[in-house]
Amino acid sequence: MTVLPRHPNESLVHMTELVLPQHTNTVGSAFGGAILSWIDIAGGICAGRHAGRTAVTVAFDDVHFITPVRLGDVLNITARITFVGRTSMEVWVDVARERYDGNSEHANTAFVTFVAVNAAGEPQAVPPLLLDNDDDRRRHEEGRRRRDERLDRARRSATHPAA
Repeated sequence: MTVLPRHPNESLVHMTELVLPQHTNTVGSAFGGAILSWIDIAGGICAGRHAGRTAVTVAFDDVHFITPVRLGDVLNITARITFVGRTSMEVWVDVARERYDGNSEHANTAFVTFVAVNAAGEPQAVPPLLLDNDDDRRRHEEGRRRRDERLDRARRSATHPAA
């Protein structure tokens, strides 16, 4: 059976979250873990849409908290597939902090890797990406380099565990 390539726009996710008291610390800043959870959810939806099945998180890297997120902020989260391997998918997730006055600024970026799985949790092949423009081809090549670096770090960690 031939699997047709899918365009990154077919799995694009836009998610909005309101930062409430349960998401904040004692000084009113959002817990990094709350933001990471929303990033993981948006990325998982994006990867699942691309794969057409459940996708599980296997790596979280290059997470940068740029701007503090505070109680009452609205977070606009965008997730987009950047790279596809045989069973794995890299998803770029961007978080923008929005104030009720309409001002918005970049708050956070992450790259998250997911693997498509069946009901038994076994990795499953995913559709290739349809790369029809220079931006998507560039993102895919950058994703390939990040995957290679990620795999190299994982191999080094397995052979030289921390003491």
